[in-house]
Amino acid sequence: MQIETLYKIYQQHPSVQTDTRKLKSGDIFFALKGDSFNGNTFAKQAIDSGAVYAVIDQAAFEIPGKTVLVDDVLTALQQLAKHHRQQFNIPFIAITGSNGKTTTKELIHAVLSSSYKTYTTDGNLNNHIGVPITILKIKSDAELAVIEMGANHQKEITSYCEYAMPTHGLITNCGKAHLEGFGGVEGVRKGKGELFDYLKKNNGTAFIMSDYDYLDEMSIGISTIIKYGTTDAAIEGNISQSAPFLSVNINKGASTGNIKTQLVGDYNLPNVLAAVTLGKHFGVADEKIKASLENYTPSNSRSQLIEKDSNKIILDAYNANPSSMKSAIENFSRLQADNKVLMLGGMAELGEESLNEHKGIVELISQTSWKAVVLVGGDFLQFKHPFISFANATEAKEWLRQQHFENTHLLIKGSRSIQMEKVISN
Repeated sequence: MQIETLYKIYQQHPSVQTDTRKLKSGDIFFALKGDSFNGNTFAKQAIDSGAVYAVIDQAAFEIPGKTVLVDDVLTALQQLAKHHRQQFNIPFIAITGSNGKTTTKELIHAVLSSSYKTYTTDGNLNNHIGVPITILKIKSDAELAVIEMGANHQKEITSYCEYAMPTHGLITNCGKAHLEGFGGVEGVRKGKGELFDYLKKNNGTAFIMSDYDYLDEMSIGISTIIKYGTTDAAIEGNISQSAPFLSVNINKGASTGNIKTQLVGDYNLPNVLAAVTLGKHFGVADEKIKASLENYTPSNSRSQLIEKDSNKIILDAYNANPSSMKSAIENFSRLQADNKVLMLGGMAELGEESLNEHKGIVELISQTSWKAVVLVGGDFLQFKHPFISFANATEAKEWLRQQHFENTHLLIKGSRSIQMEKVISN
């Protein structure tokens, strides 16, 4: 089937779904395949549940008048997203990076949506399925789009750019994340830098953190570069307070004054500065920028401050890599508090460097005195260290329940696979 024909169907029923458990009446179901499932086998279930069509790639599962047969369902989904993207002549802002991309995306969306009809990625649906679905959720009233792009190997960002076709881009940073897939820090820069490569070829605009020299190098050749940072930038700012919440003074480029956020951690400074910068670039009034950032409340286990009885918990358990773990620990160590407890989960997708990176975290922890340190799962289990150790978050939760802490600050962080948020779940 020609993509134009599929697009006509989509225009009549502009809601796509890949999971029958989340299906709504009127959706188009895309029967994707995975390592352990074949979406084609769910086509009839999807139709019975209210899907108007099921897009399949195996003729054996055809239902006359209810299925659309294509060569490959995933390719069809991505091509449909590209065709939809080509109907818009608005700024498409792509965001990637090792750390902070979801928070940065959320802050930028908060600022831009105060003045424009702005569509963005739900949660962190930032992969080869999430990016096209995000694009297909954009309606004709859109004035701006903010697309988050995650990646764990080379050429992944390139593929997303093929159908997202970004006009503007931002790389939050390049750290020690997904080392297994990227093949080291230089591989991370090359992989994330594919966004800048696309902008170079397509006369795009890049926003870069001036404090990171490597972003200067990576952005050479891009026609329009706008900088933010603590010095030498169009938008300059610094931390005025970091506990309990981050406050940022904007010293140059905007008249927002002091921005009192509800974010925990001074590592969020670049994320706030990025949001201010994009707000100014797209003409959002300074007072709206300030209000949007001050009203934004983090969720989904990202830089959240949770008060439980007399204790204060920093929950940053959505994901972790050596760079973000180091920043979180150092930030927590600077917190002015007497009783501080670390509960850290293992870090995933680090390949051959994994053991050494976990040992490096233990060395960092050892430089500070803590009330208690609990290390959970992953390669923390593979070597001896002087701290409390558990195989999983459930065991760590039981330990915490038995401690009866009072007037204590806790940092809870770990990779998604460890699910450290379970430690404080009811």
